[in-house]
Amino acid sequence: MRLVSELRRRNVLRMAVLYAVAAWLIVQVADVLIDLAKLPDWVGTAVLWLLAVGFPIALIFSWFYELTPEGISLEKDVAPGESVTHVTGRRLDFIVISLLCAAVILFAYDKWWIQGPPENSIAVLPFADMSLAGDHKYFSDGLAEELLNLLANVQGLRVTSRTSSFSFDDKSVEIADIAAALNVAYVLEGSVRRSGDKIRVTAQLIETGNDVHVWSETFDRQLADIFETQDEIAALVIESLKITLADQAPTSTPTDPEVFSMYLQARHLWRQGSEEGIASAYQLLRQAIDIDSNYAPLWVALSNVYTYQVDLGQLPWDEGHAKAREAASHALEIDPNNALAMAALAWDAMMVRRDYHSAATHFVAAHRISRENPTLLGDMATFAAILGRHDDATEFLAAAIELDPIDSAKFTNLGAFYLAANNLDEADAVFTKALELSPGDVWTLQAVVYLRILQGEAEDALALVDQLEIEFMQLHALPMIYHDLGQLEDAYQAVEQLKAAEGAGITPYEIAEVYAYIGAAEEAFHWLEIGIDSGDSMSLVRLSPFLRVISDDHRWQEILARVGLADDQVSDIEF
Repeated sequence: MRLVSELRRRNVLRMAVLYAVAAWLIVQVADVLIDLAKLPDWVGTAVLWLLAVGFPIALIFSWFYELTPEGISLEKDVAPGESVTHVTGRRLDFIVISLLCAAVILFAYDKWWIQGPPENSIAVLPFADMSLAGDHKYFSDGLAEELLNLLANVQGLRVTSRTSSFSFDDKSVEIADIAAALNVAYVLEGSVRRSGDKIRVTAQLIETGNDVHVWSETFDRQLADIFETQDEIAALVIESLKITLADQAPTSTPTDPEVFSMYLQARHLWRQGSEEGIASAYQLLRQAIDIDSNYAPLWVALSNVYTYQVDLGQLPWDEGHAKAREAASHALEIDPNNALAMAALAWDAMMVRRDYHSAATHFVAAHRISRENPTLLGDMATFAAILGRHDDATEFLAAAIELDPIDSAKFTNLGAFYLAANNLDEADAVFTKALELSPGDVWTLQAVVYLRILQGEAEDALALVDQLEIEFMQLHALPMIYHDLGQLEDAYQAVEQLKAAEGAGITPYEIAEVYAYIGAAEEAFHWLEIGIDSGDSMSLVRLSPFLRVISDDHRWQEILARVGLADDQVSDIEF
């Protein structure tokens, strides 16, 4: 106790606290300066060691010396009556409090005001096509996407999705602005020049915080070496970001170079969404499979094309989805760890076959392999919502949005989940964000029309309907709007027009929604039964905000049971 009292009298304890707080502030400032000046790592280590060595020196100094009005004197030379340690102590208290306030402000500012992007985060921009004819855009973009997919499989690295990264293609936007929009610390960009069997790939990694080129490399190779080149670029990124791998770095799946080129071209074509593009993509994939039938990505791509053909009416529902399922299964036989094939089978089980236990199994397996795939996370969000687990759905979609921050569709989907949970204010805010990202997007506008109906703002909903350029969207909304406006004759005629369009863009499920909303429960259940019997995809019944009004009817549980979504049927699904 006598020692503690003496330590207090000589202000040693105050000096210890003062030194600790001051040292913490020095380390924070040094860390920023070292980063800005691009100083070597040993500088920070040296600062830390110097502060550590100085700590006992400061305590010893405080024990043996005292600050007097005449200056610094040895403590033993100061007469007890002349000691001013109590005055010095109060001054030290003031300094400590001031430094603590500064530390708190710095901590809060760093945490909440200037929080930068995650340290290990990157966006891969579309590579420029530098071929003489400018006709290899599909190849340059495809190569960039393959690099993106490789890096996305690196644990500990957050990679922005293709949708967001490629949205800046052909736009004059500064790297700093792209990085701010995508919230990334690094950007990988480059170019590709192809001439026959020769390619030149130029890639550069940019640290976005200070617009510094970490490295820039040019690879002059044969086309046959394209997979090795991809692996080299990915390895350079991993090395530059100092990512410690728990396992081996992901590598490309090689195939015949011409097959790879055909695969990239087919992927480019089917994403156009046109009938001609889908047909051309199908022909290319079939030709590529004839050359290398063991290249799993071809079969995943073919599965996607079959699904598109169903959507475009080029294939019957049952036949098209059966072919899509078979192609994805074949891809999984070739490559048991193909997450995209698993995701395709999960979607098929969820939306086509209503086999929700299988869907959960496939989703979990795919997510285990590809944990930060925003498309997969978005599909998992839909699945969680289908099961009625709205909190999980919003959590999955929030994770997807973090990886895909400027994809308006994901915000629209999130808003739909809020509508299903009757959180109308949250839905309104999310739809506003979606329209900021993609003004005039018809799917978001349709969702806003539904929101206005549910908010009781029929006049506003009617004004928005004219902006819905797709006829079946108008047909679905108008009966509910006219009903709310009290225009019952118009509502009746609109319902008849809606039923007349059944099978031509309108499903029995949507007709049931309208009948449920306008209070015709008998007709609503009748059309739900028709939908089930006709093989209509009824997986989204729990998501409909319009069917909510009949959910207290005993027949509702019977409908859920028939589509496999009753509580006792899905409560044991671990997802």
